[in-house]
Amino acid sequence: MDTTTPRALSPYRVFTEGEWARLRADAPMTLSKDEVERLQSLNDPVSLDQVESIYLPLSRLLSFYVEAMQGLHAATERFLGDDNIRIPFVIGIAGSVAVGKSTTARVLQALLARWPSSPRVALVTTDGFLLPNAVLEAEGLMERKGFPESYDLPALLGFLTDVKSGRPRVSAPVYSHLVYDVVPGETVTIEEPDILIVEGLNVLQTRSPPKDAKAIPFVSDFFDFSIYIDADEAVIHRWYIERFMRLKTTRFRDPRSYFHGFAEVSEEEALRIAEGLWRRINLVNLRDNILPTRPRADLILAKGENHAIESVSLRKL
Repeated sequence: MDTTTPRALSPYRVFTEGEWARLRADAPMTLSKDEVERLQSLNDPVSLDQVESIYLPLSRLLSFYVEAMQGLHAATERFLGDDNIRIPFVIGIAGSVAVGKSTTARVLQALLARWPSSPRVALVTTDGFLLPNAVLEAEGLMERKGFPESYDLPALLGFLTDVKSGRPRVSAPVYSHLVYDVVPGETVTIEEPDILIVEGLNVLQTRSPPKDAKAIPFVSDFFDFSIYIDADEAVIHRWYIERFMRLKTTRFRDPRSYFHGFAEVSEEEALRIAEGLWRRINLVNLRDNILPTRPRADLILAKGENHAIESVSLRKL
């Protein structure tokens, strides 16, 4: 009789918060409470305790991965007899809207940059590679914003190709959440980072091969490590609505905001609008495009109702 349990067959090792926290070993905590508060996103609180128990051990693991990858690159360069080119270690962070990807990315960036080797850590979001609103409107894709087809994929792949080729200066477009659009002519320049964090909804997305059978890479092909931020669908739904209602009384009040008109509607009307946006756009994207990529991640951070990470699943090597 086969007594193998499903858990034993899982490609992941699953840790509780306490089990994961012990893997911190003697790594020093390098962020203060004030710094952690500045790194968190709207409606995505993260405690100093969780930074110590979850993110600090994760940064320790990643530092080992970076060191190992740098050694592999150096060995390859010696074999080829080439000059040693700086090739960044690329980390992808995926997950639904409102699940806390940005907070995770910023906290990891800050922790990794303070390791004794003082690595240069850059952060880029894929929002900058969204097609401009004018293009989305012309192609009937405004209600598909954030879906795979709403991105300038060739530009994103070109950016990652340049990064992984060791190009010393690589630029990425900038997105404004205030105006809800790519900022024309504005870019951020990445200069020889040791580590690059790429954060976005669909960075682990795959797609059907082209009809002409030409090899086109996936975004995730450029990642050395990937993280998926997970939570129950109902919980993410609540967080999205709560964030929308907070934005109604904050950022939406700015006359420059794309959603400025929502600031003046009633609470009841605002809730109706938020529920519609969730149901028509964000829930569909989560179910059809984002959640199916979760099994492709190297590490899954599972959150509970209060935004705290309750378990960590690390892919077995």
